[in-house]
Amino acid sequence: MLWLHEYNLENSNIKILDKLPNRRKIEITPIGGFYDRLFTPRRKHMIDKNDQSIGKNKAVTISMILTLALPAIIENVLQVFLGVADTYFVSKLGTEAIAAVGATNLTMNLFISLFLAVSVGATAVISRYVGGNNTKQAVNSSKQALILGLFIGAVFGVVNVIFAPQIMSMLGAEDAALAYSIPYYRIVAGPLFLVGGIYALSSTLRASGDTKSPMKAAAISNVVNIILDYILIFGIFNIPGMGIKGAALATTIARCVNLILLIRVLGGYNSPLHIDFTSKWTIERKTIKAILKIGFPAAIEKIIMRSGQLLYGGMIISIGTAAYAAHNIAGTIESFSYLPGMGFGVAAATLVGQQLGAKQKSQAVKAGKLSYMLGTGLMMMVGLVFFVFARPLATLFSKDKEVIDQVVIVLRIIACFQPFLSSTLVTTSALQGGGDTKFPMYISLLGIWGVRVLGVYILSIKLGFGLVGVWSAYALDVTIRGTILWKRFMNGRWLSSNVV
Repeated sequence: MLWLHEYNLENSNIKILDKLPNRRKIEITPIGGFYDRLFTPRRKHMIDKNDQSIGKNKAVTISMILTLALPAIIENVLQVFLGVADTYFVSKLGTEAIAAVGATNLTMNLFISLFLAVSVGATAVISRYVGGNNTKQAVNSSKQALILGLFIGAVFGVVNVIFAPQIMSMLGAEDAALAYSIPYYRIVAGPLFLVGGIYALSSTLRASGDTKSPMKAAAISNVVNIILDYILIFGIFNIPGMGIKGAALATTIARCVNLILLIRVLGGYNSPLHIDFTSKWTIERKTIKAILKIGFPAAIEKIIMRSGQLLYGGMIISIGTAAYAAHNIAGTIESFSYLPGMGFGVAAATLVGQQLGAKQKSQAVKAGKLSYMLGTGLMMMVGLVFFVFARPLATLFSKDKEVIDQVVIVLRIIACFQPFLSSTLVTTSALQGGGDTKFPMYISLLGIWGVRVLGVYILSIKLGFGLVGVWSAYALDVTIRGTILWKRFMNGRWLSSNVV
């Protein structure tokens, strides 16, 4: 909703297009400089001051899905390359510094599982309101998601600052590494509320159908991070380098930039959901409970997966150094195949939620199907690259022939199971967008612990198939989970999930 007096006519280019008694349209050309050009979808916006709705209620199309998925994929790609850049700069400080970053990231993954609860729950709730043209409740739910994300981040941030030495020691950091780990951990994991805010606001924008703004905010913050990495770690001109503390500070400042950009997007009138950050905010337990009810199983699902990975990771170490190195290299390469699935998962969750909010169940099913098919097509193309270019890809990471040979075999196993992997990513997101988060959690428990962990033990340890046994268990896991999740989606029981 836009009222004319809310804009300064001297600072905006505003033209009254018509003067009908009950309906006035205003054409606005943003002139706010770089920020407006970057975050404003179009140069001119038609805003009806009497229009209270934001839901489109249109039939789902491939173009609509691609518009949501591609920015999310690009954002994920940027995050991968940021991790590579961070590792590169920190590696110049020595082995202890790399260990400090690794230990911190391991702990941060657990906290991110908590923020995922906010993100998944917020996406499901907000997208329902968006689809139902209930802007007021969509905005209110966005506020509650932000409150929840900031609260969780603040509480655990204080814990991280106080108990940093104990946490790092518990993770097995040696005395030499603690000198690097503790300050890095406190600076990165202390202001955890920044991560909570970023997850909450990004999910709000995605639920409203805007995946470009989170992508742009992430891109800018990543550039800031890389620049500050160099300046703060090594120093420049008369500015002395701060070493590992500089790396941590660069990450935290970049997160501040990301959060500020997201706040500015949602605080502007060009946003599909305008949030007045200066108004009085109240805590609504009913809305927070709805977000957690949907999001909590999604968080447990991730914790199940992380804990399972830690357990069978220890089994892989026992196979041998070459096998463990090959496993990590294959896993690094495989992560690129996840990116399309995660991007189309964002599109599926958003559109399924919006269509259910608009009472268009058939369109919700169509959104999930199309997202899966598009995601699978792109992932199969990545899989084809893995299969054909397995050896050149492996040689990028190692010169050891034994390691390379094992990576080649693993990459070709991965390539053959991309459709099932796509289902575990896209179909899970579609179900979560529809409010069905418990079923994927149960299936993850079955797949990770009942199939993958047990399969790794039997095939690689007891039967002696080594790394081939490990990734055969992985293939069996994703095949079973992907098939069951797709069957769940197609039977339509999730369509009756109560979200709001």
